Amino acid sequence: MDFVMIETGWLSIIPPVLAITLALVTKEVYSSLFIGLFSGVLIYSVFDGGSIFSAAALTFDMMSSKISDNSYMIIFLALLWAVVILVSKSGGSYAYGKWAGSKLKSKSSAALATSLLGVMVFIDDGFNCLTVGTVMRPIFDRLRISREKLAYIIDATAAPVCIIAPVSSWAVAVASEVSEKGGFNIFLSTIPYNLYAIFTIFMVIFLSITGKDFGPMKKAEEVAAQSAPSDMDTEFKESRGKVYDLVLPILVLIICAITGMAYVGGFFEGVSFSEAIGYNPTAGLSLGAFAGLITAMLLYIPRRLMTPKEFVNYIVEGISNIVPPMMILILSWSLGGVCRQLIGTGEFISGFVSSVNMPMGFLPFILFVIAALMSFSMGSSWGTFGMLIPIVTMICSVPSAAAYLIPALGATLAGSVYGDHCSPISDTTILASTGAECEHIKHVQTQLPYATLVAAVCAAGYLIAGFTLMPWIAVAGGILLLAISVMLLGSRKDT
Repeated sequence: MDFVMIETGWLSIIPPVLAITLALVTKEVYSSLFIGLFSGVLIYSVFDGGSIFSAAALTFDMMSSKISDNSYMIIFLALLWAVVILVSKSGGSYAYGKWAGSKLKSKSSAALATSLLGVMVFIDDGFNCLTVGTVMRPIFDRLRISREKLAYIIDATAAPVCIIAPVSSWAVAVASEVSEKGGFNIFLSTIPYNLYAIFTIFMVIFLSITGKDFGPMKKAEEVAAQSAPSDMDTEFKESRGKVYDLVLPILVLIICAITGMAYVGGFFEGVSFSEAIGYNPTAGLSLGAFAGLITAMLLYIPRRLMTPKEFVNYIVEGISNIVPPMMILILSWSLGGVCRQLIGTGEFISGFVSSVNMPMGFLPFILFVIAALMSFSMGSSWGTFGMLIPIVTMICSVPSAAAYLIPALGATLAGSVYGDHCSPISDTTILASTGAECEHIKHVQTQLPYATLVAAVCAAGYLIAGFTLMPWIAVAGGILLLAISVMLLGSRKDT
């Protein structure tokens, strides 16, 4: 659908500012985004001589257009969540837990195995939290490791891993927000600048290896060490699932998703691999998710792990679970569309940035802080980067700021994940508590010092990356600083 843009001056910044302000005040993302969206269309209608009825019609025209533009992504997310639920219901998680329990004999090995499993289950953060928590909880209890530590490891390997994994629901969500700039290839370029994700993964592994703890987590570990060990066998439910029921569908999904992206982009017809996977990545990912779904069907139904009716019901359940985050995406796509295609927000912001003499090297640092505060307040990383990414792309459309697009986007994503990681109202935080069967407030209190230490190092890293445009300097320096900080703050626990 073609839209005609009208220059509306400073009024063009009202919709995103209104959406952000309402979200921070009300802690409610859906209505905030819709009000911001409708306010933008109303401004356009006033300038165009229309009425409130034409504004309402145009609002849904924009939403319809964005749904059409991102239809493959919607299909992928629906199929992905269907696979997520099916794998969870098959009993493969319990089988993996029994197998892992026979191999893990020390606290360090259990923590490392949990971290590794969290990294491997990178398809979706909610799936990660519930699967890893269910599998590893009895093992942690047997080895007298606190539920708080389990919840932290789950949470730290959920969103931080998903946000840098090319084959995940998060990757597709981010790529869809910058589809006009190159989409999937832009997302891949932000990975080295996503310092919070990189540092958090390092932090989890380093803590697991060294056995160091500090703050409230240290106290939680001391309490757990004094508790009686549990019998792991009594913790697992009866299940006929096997380890491959967990591994095979996900492995097929990943392999077929990569192959599908290459196929759709013409790799097998002579196009280079990098160009092929960036052509229409969501179409390829949809093929991969469908292959994972077929694999699950062939694995589960013939062995009667579930009936055909149960299989279909679980697919419906999975699709219903993706509706809330999908609504955030549709509304943020539409708000961004109004700002870019109708009221000229980009042109106004670009002109303003051109007239400001602030060194652009500060931009990644500032965006990291803003995104962190927004995400913490709202409890939604998707809602945060959905609001900020259109603004960032508009700011960096100025020639003098074009070089800062990738660092700025990386900082925005990193801040969004940090706030989401710490926020007590975040769905990921809640799911991590649920998966570990840990008291929610204790999980928030014990992980906050760890996450905030990482965020402080990130803030310094973005000042370096912003002025040098060399992320690996910030990564190397940040990892060294984190290691030193943990060694100074932490105390060794018995393994």
